[in-house]
Amino acid sequence: MQDVTREIDITGDVCPMTFVRTRLALDKLAPGETLLVRLKGDEPLRNVPRTATEQGHEVLALETDSSGISRLLIRRGN
Repeated sequence: MQDVTREIDITGDVCPMTFVRTRLALDKLAPGETLLVRLKGDEPLRNVPRTATEQGHEVLALETDSSGISRLLIRRGN
């Protein structure tokens, strides 16, 4: 994965808190900086990337390991 500015782990959270925590972390970044989000479960895996894109951010990478933990890399938009 690319350089990461900040990381958060939301594997223990449920929607809607998964995106609330992601959005708060993105708000602390400057445009162009990146956030690595660790998440788990079908609902966050569908909703967090979609909502980030809808809010003008860019999903750079999404990988899921054999334990079901996904790593989502988002670049903050303007």
